Amino acid sequence: NGAVPGERGKQDKSVKRGNWGNQIEFVLTSVGYAVGLGNVWRFPYLCYRNGGGAFMFPYFIMLVFCGIPLFFMELSFGQFASQGCLGVWRVSPMFKGVGYGMMVVSTYIGIYYNVVICIAFYYFFVSMTRVLPWTYCSNPWNTPDCAGVLDGNISSRAALNLTHLLNTTQKRTSPSEEYWRRYVLQLSDDIGNLGEVRLPLLGCLGVSWVVVFLCLIKGVKSSGKVVYFTATFPYVVLTILFVRGITLEGAVTGIMYYLTPQWDKILNAKVWGDAASQIFYSLGCAWGGLITMASYNKFHNNCYRDSIIISITNCATSVYAGFVIFSILGFMANHLGVDVSKVADHGPGLAFVAYPEALTLLPISPLWSILFFFMLILLGLGTQFCLLETLVTAIVDEVGNEWIIRRKTFVTLGVAVAGFLLGVPLTTQAGIYWLLLMDNYAASFSLVIISCIMCVAIMYIYGHRNYFKDIEMMLGFPPPLFFQICWRFISPAIIFFILIFTVIQYRPISYNEYVYPTWAISIGFLMALSSVICIPIYAIYKVCRSEGDTLLERLKNATKASKDWGPALPEHRSGRYAPAFSPSTESHLEVQPLQPEKGQSEAAAASPVQGSNGSAHSQDSRL
Repeated sequence: NGAVPGERGKQDKSVKRGNWGNQIEFVLTSVGYAVGLGNVWRFPYLCYRNGGGAFMFPYFIMLVFCGIPLFFMELSFGQFASQGCLGVWRVSPMFKGVGYGMMVVSTYIGIYYNVVICIAFYYFFVSMTRVLPWTYCSNPWNTPDCAGVLDGNISSRAALNLTHLLNTTQKRTSPSEEYWRRYVLQLSDDIGNLGEVRLPLLGCLGVSWVVVFLCLIKGVKSSGKVVYFTATFPYVVLTILFVRGITLEGAVTGIMYYLTPQWDKILNAKVWGDAASQIFYSLGCAWGGLITMASYNKFHNNCYRDSIIISITNCATSVYAGFVIFSILGFMANHLGVDVSKVADHGPGLAFVAYPEALTLLPISPLWSILFFFMLILLGLGTQFCLLETLVTAIVDEVGNEWIIRRKTFVTLGVAVAGFLLGVPLTTQAGIYWLLLMDNYAASFSLVIISCIMCVAIMYIYGHRNYFKDIEMMLGFPPPLFFQICWRFISPAIIFFILIFTVIQYRPISYNEYVYPTWAISIGFLMALSSVICIPIYAIYKVCRSEGDTLLERLKNATKASKDWGPALPEHRSGRYAPAFSPSTESHLEVQPLQPEKGQSEAAAASPVQGSNGSAHSQDSRL
């Protein structure tokens, strides 16, 4: 990993910023970051709605042409500069607003994501009982419309007739839905009517922020150890639920519903748009988290290999989760005697209403419920760690002095407390309306614009040749031709397609029957704009502050890479990053290039101590 045998002083570690303990920590953290709640509650639903197995075709095409290339670009970008999402923009200072945009997006997501985790915590705690509280309709919060699948001692045929009767006279509401709306949320009638704070949810929000803070108390040193559990255990739970699911009656029907290809839908632009959007949002591109995580890698780590492993793991998890969800939904549909589409749902409705209701039909249902919600908590935490670390790293790197680096724990505490306080309104009786508003607007088309500008800035402003040379210097080989073509042409085109698709497909948000008022949708758009607006504002500021007599000169100076752009450690600054002055003999050993054949001509004048171990350098960097 870049350390040269038999030579002292050649370190591949950043003592000042810290590094991952080993490569597995980075891969597991990135998997935990990419694999989130969306893999469980969004992908399976998108798949069945967009043509079942046929949806996999556009999904994997988008993964290959857009997902993996963008993932590799962000990892290599962060790793090369060893900086967070603000520091990397030394590459072209005018575009630093992109980094600020990423921070704003991560802030929004971090606020509402932890509220979802806190609801999962709440369900996890209340599942520790002999009978799940959403099993029967005999509770004080239930209405006369409630009809549970287990109520009374009637036979399943009579239950089926009862269900049919209820569906014809008035809409059946399940006990799990009434528990969710009338007890957990005590849902108000309007987004403006906040009502009171739900204290049990507030308590759980406190718990989830404390857990996140404790796991990040020592930065990547502590979170790198936690991910051994949080990133792997969800797979154990998924497998347990999968084995339980496929042994149930009707499970095959549910899985067939999920997988049966409807090839006619492939010609529908909406299917391709959904596939591209899901890949883009699921991998966490443009959130700033990938750049941040990669910045703690050693300089010569093979992030090309990592990006392929993590991207494929993420997509495979989505497909696997679909089996887990639809096997149990198929069993429930079979029990009720209805079509699977009647019980299928997505988002919070799947996680907190449909799936928990299906679990009540199983023997020892509290056990399955505890496992399911524990899995949701871990999936959420993996993403939340990176969101918080992104903000903390950006702040610490930006200030950059010894004082703040030593007090990084206090910065983490400050960000966590702020996140908790900003999350309090989401635990009120109108909280779910605000949560869905943030989910739909704060991180939708703004991410697409941020990512598009990042591609253009690196490939066309900084220059693709420069960037390919940087990667060759770091990895020992240039990026494969496929990635070069994707970065320059295909990925930006796909991102632009997602943007156009998002605009065309736009529908005002609603929650069940509730339609959001215009003022709430306006707030949503303001949230979306607040991250994108950072880009032009900072660019104008930078151009005004740049040297030059004409606007063109100022633009050139504002987009030119700054002097401190390049590898963070002096021993990696070889070739065109080698210092121009001739330092003392001692520091020469520090500044020796890892690939002498590249920088020999430039370094010849300044390097009287080019040792006999030059060949060892080049062999090592190739390895």
